[in-house]
Amino acid sequence: MTVVAVESPLLQMTQTTATDYWNDSCALDELTYAVERGATGATSNPVIVGEVMKKERGRWVPRIREIAADNPTWSEVEITWALIEEMGVGGAAVLASVFAREDGRKGRLSLQTNPANYRDPVRMAEQGVRFSSLAPNIQVKFPTTAAGLVALEEATARGVVINATVAFTVAQAIAVGEAVERGLRRFEADGGDTSRFSPVCSLMIGRLDDWMKALVERDDIALDPDAANWAGIAVFKRAYAMYRERGYRTRLLAAAYRHRLHWTELVGGDIVMTMPHAWQVRFNASGIDPIERIDVPVDPAIVDDLLRRIPDFARAFEPDGLAVAEFETYGAAARTLRSFVAGYHDLQAAVRDIVLPNPDVRPG
Repeated sequence: MTVVAVESPLLQMTQTTATDYWNDSCALDELTYAVERGATGATSNPVIVGEVMKKERGRWVPRIREIAADNPTWSEVEITWALIEEMGVGGAAVLASVFAREDGRKGRLSLQTNPANYRDPVRMAEQGVRFSSLAPNIQVKFPTTAAGLVALEEATARGVVINATVAFTVAQAIAVGEAVERGLRRFEADGGDTSRFSPVCSLMIGRLDDWMKALVERDDIALDPDAANWAGIAVFKRAYAMYRERGYRTRLLAAAYRHRLHWTELVGGDIVMTMPHAWQVRFNASGIDPIERIDVPVDPAIVDDLLRRIPDFARAFEPDGLAVAEFETYGAAARTLRSFVAGYHDLQAAVRDIVLPNPDVRPG
């Protein structure tokens, strides 16, 4: 592995605080860059796979053609999932040295179950078990929907290390913490060893900010112009405090970066941050010292403005703000689920264009 000559702020963070970070992609060059600067994991989903295909066309277009040629009866769906799994295993291989160094407690690649199955716990759990068998350091992503909670508990009980995604609220974070604990206890009751399990709950803080801004425009709300950029941070810090109080074995993960506060305000927590490559480069060039700020509260005036003016922030911020049955229809969650399902279908279309090229489009 290449030695980084100048210590980056992200590397400094991982060496001096309890905070870890992951590469928010399975693109191999980007993942290598991240690991060299202290990253201890990575993530994938159908949208990310589509982006990697575009970045690494020279690698993946021929490979998709090979998969199709080797399996002449396979559907586009089967070819697509073979691609997703192969990318995931490749990313896991880059992280294998971290996995070994950390005795299996870090160094995992998160692979997302079929987003179109967000209502089907059986299919999600079965796919999760399959993913977990692909490499020893695969982690499996399940949506924080009612069905997803059932699936991730069942998968945990069957020895799968999970990543709960499509989460935006304190209520969802608590539900994940409880579901994972139930799954861990079931696994332990069957004689399983959970000492190397590293489950995470991904709060998509930037997407919550996006939803607050969308509501400001949709509902003509006169919100403090800075407040929306603090919504996800406020929710994350409240959930983190409750996780510490309750002693959940799940770690919180901050996802969907939009600005530097999503990094600087969470440093110091026993958490994970998953960052796209562009944000890593920006942060490493910033010269900012990663000072511990996880316990610095968000300005109460900002939180109050959000609570008074946007009911959906209160639903995200209060521990009892949402019932489990409401998780998938909460605005930020519905938006994200729809984008993931659409991205999955777009990925299938991209595979189709390689396997069955459009004759009306000039090649190249």
